[in-house]
Amino acid sequence: MTMRDVLKGWVERYFSDEEAVVLLVVLVLGFAAVIWLGKMLAPFFTALVIAFLLQGVVAWLERVGLPRLLSVLLVFLVFVGTLLALALIVMPLVWNQTVDLIQQIPSMLASVQLWLDELQARYPTLITPDQMQDWIATAGREITLLGQRALTLSLASLGNLLGLIIYLVLVPILVFFLLKDRETLTRFTLSLLPTKRTLMTRVWNEMDDQIANYVRGKVIEIFIVGIAAYVTFWFFGLQYSALLGLAVGLSVLVPYIGAAVATVPVAAVAGFQFGIGEEFAYVLVAYGVLQALDGNVLVPILFSEAVNLHPVSIILAVLFFGGIWGFWGVFFAIPLATLLKALVQAWPRSVAKRDQEAVPPGAGLQK
Repeated sequence: MTMRDVLKGWVERYFSDEEAVVLLVVLVLGFAAVIWLGKMLAPFFTALVIAFLLQGVVAWLERVGLPRLLSVLLVFLVFVGTLLALALIVMPLVWNQTVDLIQQIPSMLASVQLWLDELQARYPTLITPDQMQDWIATAGREITLLGQRALTLSLASLGNLLGLIIYLVLVPILVFFLLKDRETLTRFTLSLLPTKRTLMTRVWNEMDDQIANYVRGKVIEIFIVGIAAYVTFWFFGLQYSALLGLAVGLSVLVPYIGAAVATVPVAAVAGFQFGIGEEFAYVLVAYGVLQALDGNVLVPILFSEAVNLHPVSIILAVLFFGGIWGFWGVFFAIPLATLLKALVQAWPRSVAKRDQEAVPPGAGLQK
């Protein structure tokens, strides 16, 4: 049997069903739309994600007994209020601390140079003056490039200010209508699909609860970890506590790697402010306790219904989808990996079931 015959048999086995072909086409078109039209349709995709997050709260209010329209209005008002609080309170605070941090970088570099001088004087055979000067020059070049990138980003942001305003206005409007007309939009989408969609229904049922649990749980985890980190750093009097709290909160987007990466700025700021002493140790111990509580208490509670994926699969998904779609790729890396896992599990089962139904009763008993 040639390779051509093997491929032909595989295609006939897995794509002879019309529903399988339709599912493949839907997936390819969906990924293509996100890849090539992602920037153009970014407000819609953002609103779709937010509406997906808020739908669970709307459904809970409906179960309590509130009418759907009133539930949608209450949830939407809370969402708009949260958005305004972030825009008017949190973001200015983070921006001011970022500007302050950039202004303090020269003094930080001076402190590093003094520390290296002391280290070189104490261990002259370990670190030579030439090596120390090379390290300082490299750090200075990196800081200069970072400042240039920040200036370029700021100037580009000024040019896109009108687009940002339109984005902030358009997304809440889309969120409201996606929540209000959810059933109508769902019926319209289903009308575009074939009436026979057993495979698609099986795949959706296997991943719907897990993805909903993951996305909502991840947003809650970001808020809880970020606020807890900010309060912890503020309690110890650590500078740039809001900026560091935001960084620690967003670090949970990338499992395993994010916590390690977020440790670097926390340790650096604490080291520059307190020196290598007791207060520095207290900050790191408190940060370690926070990460331990997140990994061993908060994550099991929030993601108790999530699909169990191997750590290697999670890291590969983060690298792959993050490289394609940036922030949103990192955010949806685990849900997309869950989708692929559901496809791998449901598709062969559907083919096997179809083959069993095609075998006449008692055929396996004939000799």
